[in-house]
Amino acid sequence: MNTGRLEAFTDGVIAIIITIMVLELKVPAGGELSALSQEAPVLLAYVLSFINVGLYWNNHHHLLHATERIDGRVLWANLFLLFWLSLVPFVIRWHDESHFAVGATAAYGVVLGMAAVGYKLTERAIILCNGAQSRVAKAIGRDWKGWGSILLYAIAVPLAFVSRVAAIILYVGVIALWLIPDRRIARALATEDTPLTP
Repeated sequence: MNTGRLEAFTDGVIAIIITIMVLELKVPAGGELSALSQEAPVLLAYVLSFINVGLYWNNHHHLLHATERIDGRVLWANLFLLFWLSLVPFVIRWHDESHFAVGATAAYGVVLGMAAVGYKLTERAIILCNGAQSRVAKAIGRDWKGWGSILLYAIAVPLAFVSRVAAIILYVGVIALWLIPDRRIARALATEDTPLTP
């Protein structure tokens, strides 16, 4: 089974998620710029969530670009990832309605943490399908970013009940971790495409 349909399906779902996120934003009651200050927390949550979802889309694209074939395990793992990403608009709305209550802040971390687990499961399923010596397996390697993200979310969720600010800082830390360019897959593809010299 090739990756084309899976990538197209994932692209469509992520596009819908982002659309729902922006539709959930409330227009300020006043016409002055100062009216935006009341919506600032929700706008911040939207920006962070947009970046998060965008990072998943970007990395998912590169992951599938290095993948030669997929099977049922990959499809189910990918659906698990998309399920948790689809809950992002819900937790943003909960933040808005609850005025950033502790439970909503913790739930935000649970959703993003489980999405990170879903991405890790997708990686593992792809490696099982393509083999431990495949180019995608070599590109993923130990994946310290993936494991680091899960660890940070695991710390941030209980921390939210002690300090919401500290939890949010850790959420931002995960984003910063992934904003650092990761050239593993690009290097693996370049190495495989390099012709052997006689």
